[in-house]
Amino acid sequence: MKQMMAPLKAFILVASLLLFLGITSPAQSRREVPMDADWRFTLGDPVDAEKIKFDDDEWRLLDVPHDWSIEGPFSEKNPAGGAGAFLPAGVGWYRKHFNLSAADARRRVFIEFDGVMANSDVWINGFHLGARPYGYVGFRYELTGHLNFGKVPNMIAVRADNSRQPASRWYSGAGIYRHVRMVITDPVHIDHWATFVTTPRVDADRATVLVQSTVVNQSDSDREVVLEITLVGPDGRARRTVTTKPQAVAEKGSSDFSQDIEIKNPQRWDIDQPVTYKVLVKVLAGTMTLDQETVSFGIREFHFAAATGFWLNGRNFKIKGVCLHHDGSAFGAAVPLRVWERRLEILRALGVNAIRTAHNPPAPEFLTLCDRMGFLVMDEAFDSWTVAKNPYDYHLYFNEWSKIDTRDMVRRDRNHPSIVVYSAGNEIRDTPNAELAKRILSGFLEVFHQSDPTRPVSQGLFRPNVSHDYDNGLADLLDVVGQNYRENEILAAHRQKPTRKILGTENTHDRNAWLALRDNAPYAGQFLWSGIDYLGESRSWPGFAFPFGLLDRTGTPRPRAYERQSWWSDQPMVHITRRVAPRPLAPTDPGYEPDQRRVQVLFSDWTPQNLTPHDETVEVYSNCDEVELFLNGKSMGSKRLPLDASPRAWIIPFETGSLKAVAKNRGQAVATHELRTAGRPAKIILTSDRRTVAPVWDDVAYITAKIVDRNGVLVPTANHLVVFKVTGPGVVAAVDSGDNSSHEPFRSSQRRAYLGLCFAMVKTKVQGARITINASAAGLASGSVTITATSSLNVRH
Repeated sequence: MKQMMAPLKAFILVASLLLFLGITSPAQSRREVPMDADWRFTLGDPVDAEKIKFDDDEWRLLDVPHDWSIEGPFSEKNPAGGAGAFLPAGVGWYRKHFNLSAADARRRVFIEFDGVMANSDVWINGFHLGARPYGYVGFRYELTGHLNFGKVPNMIAVRADNSRQPASRWYSGAGIYRHVRMVITDPVHIDHWATFVTTPRVDADRATVLVQSTVVNQSDSDREVVLEITLVGPDGRARRTVTTKPQAVAEKGSSDFSQDIEIKNPQRWDIDQPVTYKVLVKVLAGTMTLDQETVSFGIREFHFAAATGFWLNGRNFKIKGVCLHHDGSAFGAAVPLRVWERRLEILRALGVNAIRTAHNPPAPEFLTLCDRMGFLVMDEAFDSWTVAKNPYDYHLYFNEWSKIDTRDMVRRDRNHPSIVVYSAGNEIRDTPNAELAKRILSGFLEVFHQSDPTRPVSQGLFRPNVSHDYDNGLADLLDVVGQNYRENEILAAHRQKPTRKILGTENTHDRNAWLALRDNAPYAGQFLWSGIDYLGESRSWPGFAFPFGLLDRTGTPRPRAYERQSWWSDQPMVHITRRVAPRPLAPTDPGYEPDQRRVQVLFSDWTPQNLTPHDETVEVYSNCDEVELFLNGKSMGSKRLPLDASPRAWIIPFETGSLKAVAKNRGQAVATHELRTAGRPAKIILTSDRRTVAPVWDDVAYITAKIVDRNGVLVPTANHLVVFKVTGPGVVAAVDSGDNSSHEPFRSSQRRAYLGLCFAMVKTKVQGARITINASAAGLASGSVTITATSSLNVRH
């Protein structure tokens, strides 16, 4: 796939250049032209900004995706408050000028946005195309009939308004924060999101692939067409080509097509082998190709069983999921795909196999990434229905837009093999009104099932025993009953009615929650709240983020993540932590990590504030049979794996030096972890998460600055201001740390270390050159690392 990306990008760039220069290109059945580059932006609400002759020369020139809110500044007075991470809100305008070839004058032209936050209005050459309040759904407008061709330029304008706050319970971002493209087709073409690929039969030796699509005819005459469908294997080679029976498509009408394709010895998509196929669908009139598109899909069989939980390709296993919000910390809502790939790699190492898109549809490329990495996905629609959680949230638009948004979400996402369940909502406050909630849910189920009859629908029920969801019939409308927290209640609901299929849609990090899943076969899985710290949902200033992730915002695992790894991972592991009893420690203090089970604090270091003799409570997390703990080479004893999944704990006298855990299976050492007492900060060690970075928006290299003592031991109390300098064709796109109360700007070349760490994210716009990053701080020896700007995309795309 990586080898294919370079020529594909070269083709797109050439096509884009021809289009925007107004040069006539060879006739093509369909062109998809990226529209991310060269937008002009202003913050504010100028009058007549949608008009062609409006002067935007002084506006800022930038590329999208773009989130202007993440640029700050933080302020306790910002109207979004802690829910919106104390970041600004308001109105932003984008304008883009472009030319179209005269050869396209008889074709149909569309503009597609993957997401605009929020309450967007779009104009082409002064003509209002439409409005879309929900910022998480993709949408498309036809530009045909409002365009200029040849040397006369066109102008598209977008107004995004999130000024009325609070409008969300978390940080939502602002602006054109996802990708944009132009699609140019023949008047006879495949309808938007119409091609749907399913696998109604999947066996080890044979599978049936069903391809369904709709062809629309926007010409002035009837046309007879066929669909030519080519099945492309995981190796990129065509396996089979079949052609449907001819059908007449009436002028200004449409026709549906359906075709089965049999395949022998299919490679099935699975979490361990995420194999994907493609279908190339062409609309043919005689020998002429009128339109074509390529759709990726996976061959797999899955289902939820009431008695045994989740099954995939004949295997029964637990869904070990996490809930993720859509922001990428320093990047806000405009998240390069590599940020997500890196985060998912770290979560996968902890044993995570599933993602809940809390609480909204994600970017489409995120789902493609889950397809390629082998993550199961719960694709969620909404956080509210008709009853508000915030004054200006989705409830204002629910009655008019919810079914439209649901339909568009499902039609956009339904070819992703990673998606195994949809969610109609999270902790919906309509449920105390049972008849209203059942009516709404029934309507949603009809939309879900009409657009995709292959997947079940769930919902994150909120205190269902209080609103009597298990008694009044609401829960049993769901294909899979989902519940947030209170594991004993959902297990009781299953005992009450054993035909219920049950799933934890939101769960704590608590050991008892894990045991409820581990020890009950009907319980299909859980999604932890949360997988990663996210912006917003802050309880109070100066904090601006929610601090209960397995990973902090930079992707660094918290100590509790290793306890989860000891329960969820199949790979031998061991990790040491210190558990400290309550003491005067504020959330702004270095090392503070609230533990949801008890009001105590966890540290992954052997450098306590008190270096004089005292006792330390040491917890060791491991999935191995036996763990032996050594203090400066002296054994502190061995402990076996507890049946109740509790950590192995020692109370030992503190000594400076080394604390080492050795984990064994069947008497053989299979994993070790060592902590050493840190001395005074001495230098910066700089590392990169990869050796190369590509000149594309979605790629980025994470540069870690670690402050260590003269022996290379991380100093957890170090909070030096680290300054990054780049030599070569790279730029520091953002800086970050795990400090959820630091109001330093993300768009900067310096960052104060937190727990001894900070990060610079580096991008490039060129290829084939070396980029050197240097990090310095007062009183420390500086560090450097070199990466290469490459021509190929590194990210799974």
